[in-house]
Amino acid sequence: MVAGSRRSLAEVVGAYVALTKPRIIELLLITTLPVMFLAADGFPPLWTALATMVFGTMSAGSANVLNCYIDRDIDARMRRTRRRPLARHQVSPRGALIFGFVLGVLSTVGLGLSVNWLAGGLSLAAILYYVLVYSILLKRRTTQNVVWGGIAGCMPVMIGWAGITGRLDWAPLVLFGVVFFWTPPHTWTLAMRYREDYAAAKVPMLPVVAGERRVAMESLLYTWATVLCSLLLWPLAGMTPFYAATAALLGGAILWEAHRLLNRVNAGVTGVALRPMRFFHLSNVYLALLFLVVAIDSLL
Repeated sequence: MVAGSRRSLAEVVGAYVALTKPRIIELLLITTLPVMFLAADGFPPLWTALATMVFGTMSAGSANVLNCYIDRDIDARMRRTRRRPLARHQVSPRGALIFGFVLGVLSTVGLGLSVNWLAGGLSLAAILYYVLVYSILLKRRTTQNVVWGGIAGCMPVMIGWAGITGRLDWAPLVLFGVVFFWTPPHTWTLAMRYREDYAAAKVPMLPVVAGERRVAMESLLYTWATVLCSLLLWPLAGMTPFYAATAALLGGAILWEAHRLLNRVNAGVTGVALRPMRFFHLSNVYLALLFLVVAIDSLL
C-alpha cells in the first residue's frame, strides 16, 4: 500500500513537471547562461547566475503550463501532443491553472528580490506575452503565429543580460534577433513533419495553409537572417575572431541544410521524403553551439 502510494505521488509530480515542458526549458536556458558570461565579460557571479537560472526555469515553466491549459483541447487532437498530462487527464485543468500562476508569481518575485527588478519585469512580460499574445491571440488565428509569438522565446537573452548588468544594450538585442529569426524555420520544419496534426487541430501553421515550396523558401530567408544577425555580434560586442569564424562555420552548416530542403522541394520531393526534421534537429544543435561559443569567447 505504501509503495503504491509512493508510485502515485511520483506519477502526480511527474505529470506536473511534464506540464512545464522541460525540453523546451532546456533550450531557453541554453540561451540564458552564455549571455550572462558575455555581460560579465567572463564568469558571472555564481549566486546571480544560479538565481537567474532557477527562477528563469520557473518563469518558462509557468508560461508552458498556462499554454498547456489553454491548448488542452487541441493537444488532445494532435498525435504529437496527445500524451501531455492535461490531454490524458493526469492533471485537472484547475490544478494546472493554479500551478502555472504560482510558478509565475514565484519566478517574478524571486528574480526581483534575488537578482533585480528589471530581470523580474522582463520575466513577467515574457509570461504574459506567451500566454496572452501567442497562445490566445495568435496561435489559432494567423500563419504569423510563431513569427511574432516567438518573441517570448527571445526574452531569456534579455533576462540573462539584465540579471548581470541591470540594464539592456545592443549585444543582447542582437542575440534577441538571432533567436527571433531562428524560431520560424525551426518551428515550421517541425510543422511540416506533423502537418496533419496541426490541420486536424485547425491551427493555421504555415505548412498547413501554404505549399511546401513557400515554407522552404521562407525558412531559407529566415535562416539567412539568423546567420547574418549572429555575425553582427562580432563588431557590436567586441567578440574575438574565434567567435566570427565559428559563427560563420555554424551558419554555413545550417544554411546548407536550408538550401538542401528547398532544392529537394524544387526537385519534386514531397511529404515525409523531404526529411524536414533534419533541419529541425540541426537548428537545435546550431543554436546550442552558437551560444556556447558566445560563452567561450567571453573567457578568451
